[in-house]
Amino acid sequence: MKAKKIPQRMCVGCQEMKNKKELKRIVRIPDGTILLDATGKKSGRGAYICTDENCLTKAVKEKRLEKALKCPVPAEVYEALKLELVK
Repeated sequence: MKAKKIPQRMCVGCQEMKNKKELKRIVRIPDGTILLDATGKKSGRGAYICTDENCLTKAVKEKRLEKALKCPVPAEVYEALKLELVK
């Protein structure tokens, strides 16, 4: 019996490969809205980030989230993400 593969994704903050379930998904849905995807199944362009606040800080500072989502990210979105990720 084969072992089941665990999906891996890269964190946009620390640039480390981790298990998909350990990361939070941020998605830009087709109408341009950016939000945190709790289910991980919403359609749109996605990026993954650790639940560590330092990863979010690094992603903001180096504009990695904007590059991953291929659009500018407003400051209000970063604040909302910070509140959601720290929970």
